[in-house]
Amino acid sequence: MEEERIGLFIDYENLAIGARDDLGIQFDFKPIADALAERGRVVVRRAYADWSSFEGDRRMLADNQVELIEIPQRRGRVRKNAADIKMAVDAVELAFERDYVTAFVICTGDSDFTPLVQKLRELNKRVIGVGLQASTSAMLPPACDEFLFYERLGGVELPTRKPKPKQKPPEATEGAKPHAPEDVAALVTTTLAGIQRSSEGPVRSSTLKRALLRKDPTFSEAEHGFRAFGELLRHLAGDSIVELSEDGSRGDPVVDFPKTDGDTKDFAVLAAVIDKTGQQALSGLKDLIRKRQGDFNERRLGYSGFLRYVQAASARGVVGLEWDDETGDYVVSKAD
Repeated sequence: MEEERIGLFIDYENLAIGARDDLGIQFDFKPIADALAERGRVVVRRAYADWSSFEGDRRMLADNQVELIEIPQRRGRVRKNAADIKMAVDAVELAFERDYVTAFVICTGDSDFTPLVQKLRELNKRVIGVGLQASTSAMLPPACDEFLFYERLGGVELPTRKPKPKQKPPEATEGAKPHAPEDVAALVTTTLAGIQRSSEGPVRSSTLKRALLRKDPTFSEAEHGFRAFGELLRHLAGDSIVELSEDGSRGDPVVDFPKTDGDTKDFAVLAAVIDKTGQQALSGLKDLIRKRQGDFNERRLGYSGFLRYVQAASARGVVGLEWDDETGDYVVSKAD
């Protein structure tokens, strides 16, 4: 796979003031540089600001080969959007004049840059956003292909906060595996099921990761305690949620659902509830299942909703499923 060639554009005032006010730290460019080095080769680095307000930061950026674009304030006037406009014009110009630049990194949390992101993607450029979680507009991350929150990057040292009174930190068990919360397991399995429905052939981990980022550009396995996406998948495989096989591509395994006995193992708890009740309206069925199996979640099994889960069980002859016009609900019954 050809490496990305990246154009980096930094709305410096947005990041530097955000780091100071929201995080209580001095902005450091190195965590961003390290994150981008893992994603490709940065061929353009530009930061936009009135640098008279950031004299102490100029050397730090120059040492990292960042070109400083001066946006001076004239006659005491505050030109609020001058840096934004210049940055947007330069990014679009680069997209047209340097077709070898395949990805753009837009460092800001300002929603005003959303049209720029959309235009760059329209020009078939991959766009990665970088901003501070507390000050990033909710409109910006979904517009990007990937969005990195600055405070989550490796190397960002956040100030230590004192724990609240009477708050006891949980004890860590030495050697314990990181826990994959139910929501990330559900996100992985529903995405995997969706890819399998819409395409033919095996689903590799790289394909799955790209699809997850399309669903949620802020997705990061590190937020769930894993150093790499492969480590998360291996954990889910250890819990029998997914199954991995190398299949000729080292480091990019095929991801699939575990094979089950007769393809009905996933529906055992559903069958047990219906055997006991005889029949049950769909609207109350999930509560009955959770009383029997508290951690039940159809999304972890690859189904986008509970109805899809029951329909799959019906298709396999585990239960019967019919629509009742009188109640306006499905009725689930014992299989014939």
